[in-house]
Amino acid sequence: MRLRAEEFQPRAGRYAFRVVQPRPALRHTTLVDPMRDWGYLVGDHDGLARLAGLFSFAAYSPHTVVHVPLRQSIPRDFPQGVPVDLVLVHQTLGLRPSTWPALRRGLTHGVPRTVRTDERRTARHAADWEDIWERRWDRLPRTGRVQPAVHARTLFLSGARDTFAAASVRIGGAAGSGPLAKGAVKGYDVLCASLTALLPLSRGRGTELDIGFQAYPPLAHFTPPGRSARRRRPTAASP
Repeated sequence: MRLRAEEFQPRAGRYAFRVVQPRPALRHTTLVDPMRDWGYLVGDHDGLARLAGLFSFAAYSPHTVVHVPLRQSIPRDFPQGVPVDLVLVHQTLGLRPSTWPALRRGLTHGVPRTVRTDERRTARHAADWEDIWERRWDRLPRTGRVQPAVHARTLFLSGARDTFAAASVRIGGAAGSGPLAKGAVKGYDVLCASLTALLPLSRGRGTELDIGFQAYPPLAHFTPPGRSARRRRPTAASP
């Protein structure tokens, strides 16, 4: 997959970071803060597909911060909650969420870029993580899970190669299966997948982050896969 993006190099104190944003923005994708309530990521096919690509890119870019602005997306009736932006960062980079406001102020004068992802490689490493999770889900080390944190109305997901790859495959699956769901053609949001298994375990109620599909209104543009996008008009000789 090839993704259009914009690259920035903001500074926070003595340190400079490489930050990549998708272009154009994911206007029909919304993320609700999972640390306050039930976390829900819902988007249309384009938004979820590109977000899966961004997770894949983040998996193999340990020195790059991926910033996905979502707070300014077109609001939806559901879910109700606090909208947040999304930042993907490798655990090895050591970026603290408290540093983000300073970096965000420096996201000006970006340079257009095209980033590429390898879906087969991503699927292979995602399968490795899923295999380990199935065998010892309750004993995964900290590096085997995505660490969430919210600061400055931004959800930070700090992970590693295999965890971001697993998230990419799950989001990509939602982009593919969502338009086929029964309620999608009526504009309902459809729960398709979840990232909860990638998040840390905790006593009692843990952090949840589910993924849903919803075609953006008006629905005249939306045609489920397998159905002709344009109904053929009958000719004069047709009955």
